[in-house]
Amino acid sequence: MTIRSSVFLLTAVLFVAPLASYAQRKADKEALQQLKDDISYLASDKLEGRRTGTPGEQMAAAYIEKRYQQLNVPPYKNTYYHPFHFTYGKQISPDTRININGVNMAIGEDGFPMPFSANKKIESDILPDIQEQENAWILPLYSKESEAKNPHFDWEKAAFDKSREAAKQGATAVVFYDNYSSEYAPVFNERTDYEVIDIPVAFISNAAYNRAIVDRKTGGSGITIKLNINIEKRKRSGNNLAAYIDNNAKLTVVLGAHYDHLGYGEDHNSRHANAEEAHLIHGGADDNASGTAALLEMAKRIKKNRRLHNYNYLFVNFSGEELGLYGSKAFVNEQGLDSNSIAYMINMDMVGRLNDSTHALTIGGVGTAPEWGQVVAMAGDDFKVAIDSSGTGPSDHTSFYNAGIPVLFLFTGLHKDYHKPSDKADLINYPGELQVIKYVDYIVRKMDKKKIKPHYTLTKQKAVKRTRFKVTLGIMPDYTFDGGGVRVDGVSDNRPAIKAGIQTGDVITRLGEHKIQGMQSYMEALGKLSPGDKTDVEVLREGKQVVMPIEF
Repeated sequence: MTIRSSVFLLTAVLFVAPLASYAQRKADKEALQQLKDDISYLASDKLEGRRTGTPGEQMAAAYIEKRYQQLNVPPYKNTYYHPFHFTYGKQISPDTRININGVNMAIGEDGFPMPFSANKKIESDILPDIQEQENAWILPLYSKESEAKNPHFDWEKAAFDKSREAAKQGATAVVFYDNYSSEYAPVFNERTDYEVIDIPVAFISNAAYNRAIVDRKTGGSGITIKLNINIEKRKRSGNNLAAYIDNNAKLTVVLGAHYDHLGYGEDHNSRHANAEEAHLIHGGADDNASGTAALLEMAKRIKKNRRLHNYNYLFVNFSGEELGLYGSKAFVNEQGLDSNSIAYMINMDMVGRLNDSTHALTIGGVGTAPEWGQVVAMAGDDFKVAIDSSGTGPSDHTSFYNAGIPVLFLFTGLHKDYHKPSDKADLINYPGELQVIKYVDYIVRKMDKKKIKPHYTLTKQKAVKRTRFKVTLGIMPDYTFDGGGVRVDGVSDNRPAIKAGIQTGDVITRLGEHKIQGMQSYMEALGKLSPGDKTDVEVLREGKQVVMPIEF
């Protein structure tokens, strides 16, 4: 090599380095602008909070579809849209009737059926001045005036306990009335936690009670109650969106983020006082327009990187997350995703508020595969990492972990605007979010190069404070299940359930002598057990009853 050629080579190297640096700065600038564009649109008032099943959610879905088309990332199984349907709470059927002494109650204004009421039609006469007989009972809702004046009085629990006791004593129906004209009178709770009891139960206002009973009660006449109670399951639907890069690989990597949010707070999940009444839009810039924008940026990077070919890559935008992971559960179940087809899943939820001072980044799911220890180390000095080993949590990676898939969950932390209308796009730390995206990109590239399938590992459930229970079964209940019993979403290692042989997907129908109809009776049964107790548990598994011994 001559001196002249050496000088030429050095000049070439010095020339290429600034070019590479310039190209990186240009790419970062473009990425930052796209993040701002995506988040600003998704969190805009135009989309009215992207509540599942609303026009706002559909507008967001259309935007996401268009972005994948612009990125030239094909749809999954020939369609970006993967709709799902679910039951969310209860509603009063239009044919419900409450009639007392010939007076028809206006449902909602004069009264309503209690959400735990049985669906039955009944007609009953009550003799004068005898309000508790072996037929319908009429009972005051409040035992004392202080309860009526207390906005925190748990009227539903009081009514449930009294109704269940009345049924045990032979009552065929119960009608509660507001005996103090409370300004905090109850309203129909469509998301009740109480199980349906065997008799119809209704509530009427103080004015309706006076109009139908006090004003019409004379001489020897009695009280006639006619109830036709019909409470229906409230059906809702949403749309997941999925795009797919098919590399003809044996295994697929899933990257996901939910795009739904709270709308105006109609589902009572806002942290802003009286948000629904004030008609305030919850834009959800960080939760989770930030994760949605990050997922689109990851799709762009993976599409452009031709070296990534050892996995297929599936990008899923979930809806229904804010209501209880409905979208991700439906997608996992309907697409048959499990460890046979999926290598791992990365979930990005609220990644837009990286603190410039602390650089704190929570990485969840680290305990779901031993290989994730190296992944956490990859973060280096860029972040102050907080590790959460559990595979479960209040976001969509839980649905994949429960299907036997190793997961990672990235999260830049809670803040004062969480689930409030103040979660706006101008509060996003865009350079910080890009830094998180680069870290995810680094993970994906390293994993693809290694060509490994992480080994799925069960993790301990997060500790939950228990004041009533001396024992735990060691399951994660499916809180979205409404088919009778308690469906098992996951089992914890080294706990009574897994030792007895209970499996994910089982529906627990009996624990010892206690019939399990839902979470209420499940918790009551657990509350009566002590460490060392031995009994049996009955589950419904693939349509068949299975009974097995269990020890606590």
